[in-house]
Amino acid sequence: MGFSKDFIWGAATASYQIEGAYNEDGKGLNIWDAFSSDGTHVKYKENGNVACDHYHRWKEDVAIMKELGIKAYRFSVSWTRILPDGIGRINEKGIKFYSDLVDELIANNITPMITIYHWDYPLALHDKGGWRNPESSEWFLEYTKVVVDSLSDRVSYWITLNEPQCDIGCGNKDGTHAPFEKHNARDLLIMGRNVLLSHGKAADYIRNNAKTKATIGYAPTGPCVIPRDDSAEAIEKARKKTFWCGGPAFPYSSSYWSDPIFLGKYPDELTEEYGDLVPEFTPDEWKLVTTPLDFYGMNIYFANEGEKEGEYSDIYFQGKMSTNIGWPLTPDVLYWSSKFMYERYGKPIIITENGMASHDWVCVDGKVHDSYRIDYLTRYLRAYKRAAEEGIPLLGYIQWSLMDNFEWSHGYTQRFGMVYVDYPTQKRTIKDSGYWYKNVIESNGENL
Repeated sequence: MGFSKDFIWGAATASYQIEGAYNEDGKGLNIWDAFSSDGTHVKYKENGNVACDHYHRWKEDVAIMKELGIKAYRFSVSWTRILPDGIGRINEKGIKFYSDLVDELIANNITPMITIYHWDYPLALHDKGGWRNPESSEWFLEYTKVVVDSLSDRVSYWITLNEPQCDIGCGNKDGTHAPFEKHNARDLLIMGRNVLLSHGKAADYIRNNAKTKATIGYAPTGPCVIPRDDSAEAIEKARKKTFWCGGPAFPYSSSYWSDPIFLGKYPDELTEEYGDLVPEFTPDEWKLVTTPLDFYGMNIYFANEGEKEGEYSDIYFQGKMSTNIGWPLTPDVLYWSSKFMYERYGKPIIITENGMASHDWVCVDGKVHDSYRIDYLTRYLRAYKRAAEEGIPLLGYIQWSLMDNFEWSHGYTQRFGMVYVDYPTQKRTIKDSGYWYKNVIESNGENL
């Protein structure tokens, strides 16, 4: 027994990372437009103003997906391409872009999977306090309504939020992502409350107003600690560390962002440590936050921590196997994260992001021979397949990423794609890993 016969094999991108056209056809500015262009926060002063020019090349990109046999395409909508000011005035040209993209995907037998929010917060709303503003969940609902009302006649897969850990943790705790700010615990807890409520209002609206039957989830990331061995003691230790929510790093916790949604409560460590600083929900708000979901999306690339022996852990040490971005190679994390999340939250799993940054280039034969990515994906998918063979309900695997793109504060230094993008010319070249993935899809993972 391996992956189910209706298993979803897909690829993912995000709007700011690929679209470009940052100020075309009525689009408003978001925080990445504004703050990555100031020349102080992103490597080599790069930005996503052009990125992969997907806004103009989307038909070519869909044709590539079809060539690779991609079954589902996970993409995010740019909030300010739809609502230039975040609320109020609707930009019909923005809606047309996504509507045309959806039509093209469906015409090529590719299932569209929409992520409503992938970090590109409207600048106009940021200037009003952003996620700290008590009205922010209503702003998010207004935006969600426009997207769902426009596209749900053809789109059935929905993801409300991508990686709130990074949006709040990197963006507002440590200041390494837009808006590049550092807030105290009180403000972070207020932001977290408004993000969770935004998710709930969006999920509730989709559930009750989508024009076709909706399959709804969301896509957190977060730590997963893998056990040192298969003993019951090691597994329980790893599970406890995986869901730990104590200390100032709580915005990066898995349980902080998932316990309220799936269990209807904050993690005990959080309330014990922060007490009255933790903002509560009213009973009606809890009903929204806990709106039933259909799957648990997971963006996961590597395991956290590791058992220490002397100065080194078994994961982090000089000379470790790692990707170009420095993340350790820990394939078993796909097995253990699927197991731990399913056991705690009881929802079928979709890996909504997994992949690697490699040091790719076009070789003298005109091809991109990214053998390390093929090796990485083989290892990780074998671990994921182990979860399927043990009966954990796995709905799909969405590889990050379809194409090389703007990698946030790393600029264009990290190539995650199955498709090589030559940024000066925008020429696309399918890498060896793309053709390998096509074969995996055709065999439904039987040839791993």
